[in-house]
Amino acid sequence: MDKAQTSEFLPSQNESGIDLNEIVSTIKRQWRIVALCGILMLFLGAAFAFTATPKYTASSTLFIDGDNKQIADQLLSDGNRNSGYPTRDDDATVLSEVEILRSERVATLVVERLDLVNDPEFQKRAPSLVSTVVTTLKSLVASDTPPKTEDVEALKQDVKEALMRNTSASRVGRTYILEVDYVSRSPETAAKIANAIVDAYLEDQYNSKFDATRRASDWLQTRIEALRQKSLDSDLLVQKFRAEKGLIATGGELVSEQQLTQINTNLVKAQSAAADAKSKYDSVQAVVASGDIRSAVVGSLESPVINKLQQEALDVSRREAEISKRFGRDHYQAVLLRSKLQEYDEVMFKELRRIAGTYRQEYEVASASQKALEGQVAAATSTSAVANDDLVQLREHERAAETYKTLYETYLQRFQEASQRESFPVTAARVVTRAEPPQDASYPKKPLILALALVMGCGVGAAIGAYREFGERFFRTGEQVQKELSMEFIGQIPLEKHEAGGSKLDASRVGPRGVLSKSNLDRYIIDHPLSSFAETIRSAKIAADFKAGHKSGRVIGMVSVLPREGKSTVAVNFAQHLAKQGARTLLIDADLRNPGATRAIGANARSGLYEVLSESQSVEDVLLTDVETGLVFLPTIIKQRILFSAELLSSGAMNDLLASFSKTFDYIVLDLPPLGPVVDARAISSKIDSFLMIIEWGSTARRIVRTAVQTHPSIMRKCAGVILNKVDLSKVKLYLHQDENFYHNSRYGDYYLETK
Repeated sequence: MDKAQTSEFLPSQNESGIDLNEIVSTIKRQWRIVALCGILMLFLGAAFAFTATPKYTASSTLFIDGDNKQIADQLLSDGNRNSGYPTRDDDATVLSEVEILRSERVATLVVERLDLVNDPEFQKRAPSLVSTVVTTLKSLVASDTPPKTEDVEALKQDVKEALMRNTSASRVGRTYILEVDYVSRSPETAAKIANAIVDAYLEDQYNSKFDATRRASDWLQTRIEALRQKSLDSDLLVQKFRAEKGLIATGGELVSEQQLTQINTNLVKAQSAAADAKSKYDSVQAVVASGDIRSAVVGSLESPVINKLQQEALDVSRREAEISKRFGRDHYQAVLLRSKLQEYDEVMFKELRRIAGTYRQEYEVASASQKALEGQVAAATSTSAVANDDLVQLREHERAAETYKTLYETYLQRFQEASQRESFPVTAARVVTRAEPPQDASYPKKPLILALALVMGCGVGAAIGAYREFGERFFRTGEQVQKELSMEFIGQIPLEKHEAGGSKLDASRVGPRGVLSKSNLDRYIIDHPLSSFAETIRSAKIAADFKAGHKSGRVIGMVSVLPREGKSTVAVNFAQHLAKQGARTLLIDADLRNPGATRAIGANARSGLYEVLSESQSVEDVLLTDVETGLVFLPTIIKQRILFSAELLSSGAMNDLLASFSKTFDYIVLDLPPLGPVVDARAISSKIDSFLMIIEWGSTARRIVRTAVQTHPSIMRKCAGVILNKVDLSKVKLYLHQDENFYHNSRYGDYYLETK
């Protein structure tokens, strides 16, 4: 069956998915190493768990309480300002407190408070050999010498580091509870140090608050002094500027501004008086110019003389009108009254002229006063404009002075509050529970250590098993043969124990020309004809016959890739089987460099194939015969190193020899050299009808076999199939699936009989 035909029956190599059968097989193959590693690691874990020095963990809890801080702030302030303390829901604040609990500052306080430098537990450090020798020499040279400061500081640092390593702090869930744990070899020491850490933390909180408040007070005091001086200087600058610029103020207003206001008021009054005087003067002048003393304007004059004269003139005019009406205009009384009226008019005009002069004087006085006030207003306005420019600068100085004054008062108030806080004993944390000496050791956790050791051991075993699986390089199953080589898998030959003296015929009965085997394996198929060994040989015969065709004198070559794969043993048993079946069979040991078949059954041989081919010795003189099966054997005797074995096998003499044997024998079996080290098999491949390849189970690497197959295509084309030899039946089942034929070997007991 050629490669193309064989590949039709092979499973596809591109199938995807998880092969559960392969997983189960892998587990069956590697569970022992996994169990061994698990048990070994479990033993080591148990040894560690039961011999380790026990350690105890003491726990103390704290509550981060911001309300205490807020209460203190409310007592010291109005309670409305933000105290500056972080909000209660600030996770970062709580986590920061966790880090403070594990800080070197807290560890330093604990070391100093408990004097841990002199504690025996912290002095049980394993010193190095060099340090021990140096300490001993120092004690011998100067026993009374006090320790150096550097050594003491180094010891303190070591103690602090040890304390910090054994201290752990964590937040309990999402609460504001912090749990502080300390691990020690002594339960009393663990509880003592855990409580000391909590106390040191509270003390550190108070000291930190005190230091921060004190630093703030010092800074505020310095700032207050500077602000006080600034405020004083700014006030002095305001007063000095007022004095230099004449910016005198009364009632909150500058004097110059008050004067300008007063002058403006007087100017308005003067303008009103001048206008009134001019109006009166103009009215009188109009009456005088009109000559009508009796006009309505005259009645509005504020002159009692004119008013009296006008009243009298009206009375005279009324009488004159009455007389003229009664007695006529020429009556002497009427004429006399008219003359009197004229006198009255002249007197009134004189009075009007006098009044007009008075009004003119009043107008002139009012005009002069107005002009004077206008000059004063102009001067005061100019002065006020200059004062306004200075006033802008003054107000700037006043604002600066007010700012410094406000800052000074604010910082003074803050300083008073800080001084009060400095002595207020409140911290933002309080102890919930104090540590008590634990009753049970927290380390080692024996169940956990044992479980982890078992898991780790199994993990290591699984890793080793996986490495072994991925590093598996050998042929274990027929499926691997078909997949890797695309060749027919004939069967497997079990590994049998080698026992010397396998022949049941003594040397006297065999004779000098008889076949004499040295091992039980050389005649295994004769002694166990119903065994699985024999069944595989029968399958090989059928495969070889099928490959060689129906011709007489079939030449069958037995090859392997590497030496010591059991090829010669299989060749001897194969030839014995053919002879036992009645076929005329000739076995030729064609390995001219390492004749394994001759060593197995040719103890009586004195010469062989080499002598026939190179020295023209008669072949009948070198043939050996098995008296029981009739097998004819042509041995090979190595008397010297043969350098041209391939040439001998491919020579014309060898060709003639095989042609001659083909007429006499039905089967000619050649035990050929392995393919790996020499090319002899390839040299004679053209004379072989079919090949059988022998591969040692679990020993021959698959890559080597693939390379040999690719290197010898002429041999592989004639190869009837592959036999896996030396199969360990106790292990082979670990590599087989339930759907494979050889998996059920144990159920073939009714068909196989291993003992004769």
